[in-house]
Amino acid sequence: MTNITAAMVKELRERTGSGMMECKKALGETGGDLDAAVELMRKAGLAKADKKSGRTAAEGRISIKLSEDGKRAAIVEVNSETDFVAKGDDFIEFANHVAQAALDAGVGSLDELLGAKISSTGATVEETRRELIAKIGENINVRRFEGFASENGQVASYLHGTRIGVLVELIGGNPELGKDIAMHIAASKPISVDETGVSTEILAKEREIARAQAEAEGKPTNIVEKMVEGKVKKFLGEVTLVGQPFVKDPDQNVGKLLKDNNARVARFVRFEVGEGIEKTESNFAQEVMAQVRGS
Repeated sequence: MTNITAAMVKELRERTGSGMMECKKALGETGGDLDAAVELMRKAGLAKADKKSGRTAAEGRISIKLSEDGKRAAIVEVNSETDFVAKGDDFIEFANHVAQAALDAGVGSLDELLGAKISSTGATVEETRRELIAKIGENINVRRFEGFASENGQVASYLHGTRIGVLVELIGGNPELGKDIAMHIAASKPISVDETGVSTEILAKEREIARAQAEAEGKPTNIVEKMVEGKVKKFLGEVTLVGQPFVKDPDQNVGKLLKDNNARVARFVRFEVGEGIEKTESNFAQEVMAQVRGS
């Protein structure tokens, strides 16, 4: 039987990021062949990754990459199961690689992004994701992305920590204004640029609620309709970007700020980690036992 030395185990650990006992076992099964051990562990790891694919991943981070000329940008949300993993160097590096791949490849769908190559390694995003799951031991998902390219304007961005990210396509204005608008969107969560972007379903629901409230007060029909339109107007001021009070100067709304700077927002996107993901409640003790058992 081949003598498995500490140096061999150390090298395999450095190459795979796996535990000492796993490395020793793999070297034993491959007769001390390091390359074969790497391949064996990679296959085993990918099998483990498949088992973890159904587990809820609602933590993570937002990553943004911009082109040097400010005309293009990409934003991605990459999820993990725990905040601890999301703060790790390997996860951060992966999220940044995914955003860069989205920017470089100009992909149009999530499947295309998963198949895109990471320039520094030559591996695809999906291959890298699965290998990272095997190494870290948690489910990791590339949940969504958005790419902006502006012909007549510029793309501004803002990251609030690692959990909220915004891209804005600004026509006119200047980079500082673009960043201010992106920061405002991060804080105030508008649902659209202006009222044309608010769906008829949402408006109908607001009118229904406003009418029920007015009628409950016993108001005459003509007053009810005025109250309904007043409340809908107030609602639009709260949820549209141009109608909201600007966070850095609440005495003016964003629409006036843009007008004063001869600028307009063509579109924006706001990502927040985990929004819309239903988190499953789990028993902490059971979670720890599951980790110990390697499940």
